[in-house]
Order: sequence, then structure tokens, then C-alpha cells
Amino acid sequence: MVLIIAEAGVNHNGSLILAKELVDVAKECGADIVKFQSFKSSNLVIKDTKKAEYQSINTNNEDSQLEMLSKLELTYEEQLDLKNYCIRKNIEFLSTAFDLESLDLINKMNLKRFKIPSGEITNLPYLRKIGSFGKSIILSTGMANIEEIGSALNELYLAGTARKDISILHCTSEYPAPFIDINLRAMSTIKKEFNVKVGYSDHTLGIEVAFAAVSLGADIIEKHITLDKNLSGPDHKASLEPQEFKNLVKGIRNITVALGKNEKKIANSEIKNLQIVRKSIVAKKDIKKGEFYTEENLTTKRPAIGICPMRWDEIIGKKSNKNYKIDDLIKF
Repeated sequence: MVLIIAEAGVNHNGSLILAKELVDVAKECGADIVKFQSFKSSNLVIKDTKKAEYQSINTNNEDSQLEMLSKLELTYEEQLDLKNYCIRKNIEFLSTAFDLESLDLINKMNLKRFKIPSGEITNLPYLRKIGSFGKSIILSTGMANIEEIGSALNELYLAGTARKDISILHCTSEYPAPFIDINLRAMSTIKKEFNVKVGYSDHTLGIEVAFAAVSLGADIIEKHITLDKNLSGPDHKASLEPQEFKNLVKGIRNITVALGKNEKKIANSEIKNLQIVRKSIVAKKDIKKGEFYTEENLTTKRPAIGICPMRWDEIIGKKSNKNYKIDDLIKF
């Protein structure tokens, strides 16, 4: 089954109440995991760092990145409250740590898995620390090339994380990401190159690219979720509202079932139609006993309850063993 992550991220706008509403919506939509973000703004970015272009557009103010992020922090206690809330709601809690201090705090929560954000794929101290925990890791690869992915994986292996415990998400780090830059086939390249489970972290508008990723073999789909795209904040506009996310989950589940197996065989649902739709060899016109079967006096018509037309050459040239009326099934 495809693992579906509802990326709540910072779409709670710093409010624990909104964060819990996002948990409720993610559960209602059918997501397997709801994921948040853990960071200490002062540990994450230097004072005067500018916001990314999409962040400036979506927040519509002149705040620095530090000022913006400080308004979006959740404390460790709030995150722990969220985890316990998720347990009560029967949905897995996950939080991506963006700095070493937050990574230690998240590790104290005893989560099932960790998520490495795209921006940390070249952060050696971070990779060594998270790799030393020896738990399942999901690695996002936005802005990375194949060599950087390989280097990050090697560090995780050296730190103590087994290959079988690592999944890699193909990703394009733009919000929203333009279709021309998605390069979805790279996901298959990553799987072949590193022999790990793969998935797709989707920042495009809409849900069709996620569906395509599942068709190409994604084991994990991650997509941002919001209560309202019109809320103030950096990620809302590139997120799905509840009904859209519900449609995403339904589509993924249907596609997963429809993909089936590599074997080509008659489906159970179509067996009943076989006799109705296929044909038998029948008399094209009246045929007398002893008359030779020819292409002029035989044809094929539904239903398939007589001789299969694939035996046509076997029948042509043989003598009729009885009299036939037009449309009579030929006996042999």
C-alpha cells in the first residue's frame, strides 16, 4: 500500500489549535501520516536572511526569513501534545527537524521514523546525527543531483542506518513547482541507482502528478495540506484543501488496486462476458449434409458456445456431417 503523508508543515501558522484541526482533516481524508516541522528559528537561519521568492509572495510582507519562521514555531511541549493527539486520532505523527537541537528533541518522542528535508541533504553533522538513531528514514531530494544523494546515503549508512530502512523521495523544491521541472522519471532512476524504496514529494498544483508517481512505482506520496489556501503563510497556496486531499487519497488507493500484478490473465469480473462477446463458427447460409465447409458458407457470430473461430482452418475443407440452417452452430 502506498504510504500517504499529509504535510501540515507550518500551515498551522504557529497555532496549536489549527495544528490539531489539520490532524483531524488529515485523518478524515484518509492519510496515513500527518507531518509537521520542528525548528528553533535562531538555530536555523542567520538574522538578515531574505525569504525565498515564493515565501515573500505568499506572506506579502517584508519580514526576514528569521522573523517569518519565528512566528511559525511550535514548542517541544506543543509537538508532544500533537503526537499524543495523533495517537488518540489513530494517525501517525511525524515531524521534520530542521536543526540539531530540534532533532534531539524529536528523537526523545520515540517516533516510528524520521524525515530529512531537502535542505539538509548536504548537512554532514545533521546526516551523521540522524543516521546514528538507527530508525527508518525518509530522505527528500529537492535541489539535489544524483551524486549528492549518493553522498548523503553513504553518510547515513556509515552512521548506522541500514539500506532497508531508507526511502528516498524525488522532489522539486519550488512552491508551486512548474510541471516542466518535475522530471518524474528521475524517481525510477533513483530506485535503480540506489536499490531503495522511492516516493514523491509533490509541490505542484493539483493531484495528477502524484497519480503519475504512483503509476511509476512510488511507495510514498507526500503532499501539503491546508485548511484554507487563502490563509496567510508561505505554503498555503501550494497546498491542498480538505476535499482536494480527500480526492488525492481516493485516487491513489484506486490506482494502487488497479495496478494489480504483472500477470496478464482473465479478470474475475469479465468471465461472465466471455461467452457473450466472443464468437463461434456458424452457418452463413443453409448447408446440406456432405457439403464441404467453405468461407462462402461459414461465418462467425456471437455467442461463444460453439467451435472457437481460432479453429477456422481446421474446419474449412471438411464435409458437413448434417444439414444446417443459417446461424446454426457448426458441430465437429
